[in-house]
Amino acid sequence: MRAWVNGRLLDDPLAPAITVNDHGVTVGDGVFEAVKVVEGRPFALTRHLARMARSAAGLGLPVFDPDDVRGAVCAVLEGAELPLGRLRITYTGGAAPLGSGRGDGPPTLVVVADTLQRTPATAAVVTVPWPRNERGALAGLKTTSYAENVVALAYAREREAGEAIFANLDGRLCEGTGSNVFYVVDGELRTPSLASGCLAGISRALLLEWYGGREVDEPVDVLATADEIFLVSTTRDVQGVARCDGRELVAPGPVTEGCRRVWAEREAGDVDP
Repeated sequence: MRAWVNGRLLDDPLAPAITVNDHGVTVGDGVFEAVKVVEGRPFALTRHLARMARSAAGLGLPVFDPDDVRGAVCAVLEGAELPLGRLRITYTGGAAPLGSGRGDGPPTLVVVADTLQRTPATAAVVTVPWPRNERGALAGLKTTSYAENVVALAYAREREAGEAIFANLDGRLCEGTGSNVFYVVDGELRTPSLASGCLAGISRALLLEWYGGREVDEPVDVLATADEIFLVSTTRDVQGVARCDGRELVAPGPVTEGCRRVWAEREAGDVDP
């Protein structure tokens, strides 16, 4: 692991590096991106930085310079042997009073690079009883306020599943804790629209561009009869779902396998699509 914090590459990546009153720590006032590293190079970094800028604007954080972030990324990757890795880029409100109000100091920027283990080809998922709020102030933003995801993922793991799936307030399929959901009905590939409240995933957008699919908002119960289900994310790429709420599925199915092939081909051809 290597870490860069506010302009400095740390000698010890686990050493104390931010203040105890950092607003990202005290109230989750921050945004982040997880970026895949392939052969030492960040994948789709331009798209990730654009989304981080949108998330920061949605929180009202100061505008950051993408070139500063790129410089930090280069610093943590330089000399690192990462055939497969991940970056965590975190941008917070910086030091602030111990409450919801922000301080007047500079924001905090942290970039961490570490190895990434390949995920299994398939996963089990469960739907959770708590809805995503597609009408909330944070809907569609990738913020550091992830406690809801922690609770949902713990619920899934208690049921021997690797991902938890949310419906939204209207009972429509939304997203996973750290993934977007695709599914197949009568041979048609579908995924929830951004109006569902799901995150505008980078992998989601790329797969729609590269393979196609229809954005449609349907009741979460559609998963109970879908022919195929799969998850996409930075760390999963395209991962088939072999069990959903106890129902066994053939995974990866033919559409899922087609998406995996297209993903592998296109990823190999362009590191910053």
